[in-house]
Amino acid sequence: MGLIEDELAEVKKLAEHVITGCRLVSCVKTMVRAEIKRTHFKAITVCMQFPEDYPKASLLIELKSKTLSEKLLNGLTNVCENEAKKFLGKPQVLKVLQFLRNFIDEHPLSCCYDEINTLKKSLNDGSDELKLKQKLSCLLIKIVKNKYFFKARLVVPDIYPNAAIDIQDIEANFPPAFIRHIVGQAKELARQCVEPPMRKPKPNEPPFKPQPSLEKPITFLVDCVKHLPGEKCQLCKEQCLPEDPELAEVDEDSPKHIERIYCGHLFHQECLLKYMKTPPFGNKKCSGCGIKIYHHKWSLSDKLAETRWAHEQARERELAEVEDFFK
Repeated sequence: MGLIEDELAEVKKLAEHVITGCRLVSCVKTMVRAEIKRTHFKAITVCMQFPEDYPKASLLIELKSKTLSEKLLNGLTNVCENEAKKFLGKPQVLKVLQFLRNFIDEHPLSCCYDEINTLKKSLNDGSDELKLKQKLSCLLIKIVKNKYFFKARLVVPDIYPNAAIDIQDIEANFPPAFIRHIVGQAKELARQCVEPPMRKPKPNEPPFKPQPSLEKPITFLVDCVKHLPGEKCQLCKEQCLPEDPELAEVDEDSPKHIERIYCGHLFHQECLLKYMKTPPFGNKKCSGCGIKIYHHKWSLSDKLAETRWAHEQARERELAEVEDFFK
């Protein structure tokens, strides 16, 4: 037997027993093809061919995956070829298979490679940060706008994208109500990516499939942090959040407390209540986007609000008549 034949025999004997999650598809002189799998979304198929002057020359390697990024695979192919060159003159197949298995284990964030690159582009401020912690399968993010900031740890589960990311260790200097809202909404966006809607599916609607849940909620967080410090009240048109975060109103009962309505636009609390309590009534809409206003601090129906306004107007007229009488 020749050197290649001996190596193929060793690969058949050891590969599936020594390398966790490895399955040999073909192991012949023309090509060695193997699948290396950690989870359904962390799986790579590797095709290796022997050049004429092997093992003096390194293996010819091609990587494929139905789930991992094409850009990631291209870069990883070059890394595998360099790894094979470390063993020139020696058997290389098992070394490459073991290297790929180690890569999958040591880089759990490889399953969201494209999403991470997109997020990096959205963090365009010099103070923004996005750090990858591969061993912990998480990302550390810091989003900055002027003197305001938001920091968090984004945990990517091993079965991603079948399970949603989690947002932990939150630190920010926005008012508490804002932090609760934007974090709650971000987590809800992540949940919607992996859980089917409660409504009954429509006829012929394709079955629900979990979607990646990193980019969508974090893009929402980035958008909030970048835009909230400059937002103006939709009624009085004054800037809502002060330039100095320490001066922001945190008393949620204060008239100057900033309220974020369903569509995302802002009102001072006194401005929101004033706008909702005055005519015209019926389907009150946000002047910024035209969407109907929803807010937990305003639960009156249009009819009841109009009735109360009419009573207030009648009382004011009565008081005015009494004042005129004593003048």
